[in-house]
Amino acid sequence: MLKSVLQISKSIPGWRGVQLVELSRCAMSSQPNPAAGVTSFKTLAVSVPHPFVYHVELNRPDRLNAMNNTMWLEIGECFSQLSEDKDCRVVVLSGAGKLFCAGIDLQDMTLLGAKLADEEDVARRCKILGATIRAYQSSLTALEKCNKPVIGAVHGACIGGGINLISVTDIRYCTSDAWFQVKEVELGMTADVGVLQRLPRLLGSASLVNELCLTARKFPAAEAGATGFVSKVFDDKSKMMAEALAVAGSIAEKSPVAVQGTKRNLIYSRDHTVQEGLDHVADWNQIMLQSEDFINASVALATKSPPPIFSKL
Repeated sequence: MLKSVLQISKSIPGWRGVQLVELSRCAMSSQPNPAAGVTSFKTLAVSVPHPFVYHVELNRPDRLNAMNNTMWLEIGECFSQLSEDKDCRVVVLSGAGKLFCAGIDLQDMTLLGAKLADEEDVARRCKILGATIRAYQSSLTALEKCNKPVIGAVHGACIGGGINLISVTDIRYCTSDAWFQVKEVELGMTADVGVLQRLPRLLGSASLVNELCLTARKFPAAEAGATGFVSKVFDDKSKMMAEALAVAGSIAEKSPVAVQGTKRNLIYSRDHTVQEGLDHVADWNQIMLQSEDFINASVALATKSPPPIFSKL
């Protein structure tokens, strides 16, 4: 395998004689087709602003991107597709219109209530509710299971279902006017699609998490930045999106083998002991270090050559 990747000049000893060859075999397409291979959605807008960078927008601006049943299910379908799309290496998630997300669509909840009212038996009502909750949970978990990193970009309000959604992203940015709210207790319910499970791992302060979830108070951008819930706060949406797409572009230039492996191992280590995480990454790399990506990147670094162009994965 090494002979197909490296050619060592006999006249010049050492790594300085190394040349990368057969790069045409590793070349990426100059520009992937816009959202190629991705279904057209009713509540999401999917575009490809840069090669291998996909942009997914919550697209119900007339309803402040409130999450109806269709949006819940389309989120899961979209990210499941992107996970397997070879033209996608990283995803930026944002909201169209005035704000990121106003939370669950209460009109949709009314329809669910009417459906439950048609069932007199408690067991049958429970089955409908349980199936709905688990379907919504699975849709958000699809971002976590997605092989590609997801960058969340929030402007304006991010309420209820919105903060459940953004908590699943790998990198989070927001604008200075953004605010977050775990609103479910104000609706007389317990949050049930992931924020109670994920927020404690993201903030690190049990006291703060308990306060936010038990009081439903607003969590402003400055506090989100200070506590590490978001890594950067921007003056406005245009600056935030420019940075999100720039970071996404930087990730897209890296080896997809390395990027996807890093995401998978970060998530695994979060949910396991240090030793289990070490064992898992050892098993992972005993395979992945044999990839042409590692060979090409190592040679480029050693020879101070331009970074290689990586093939699709």
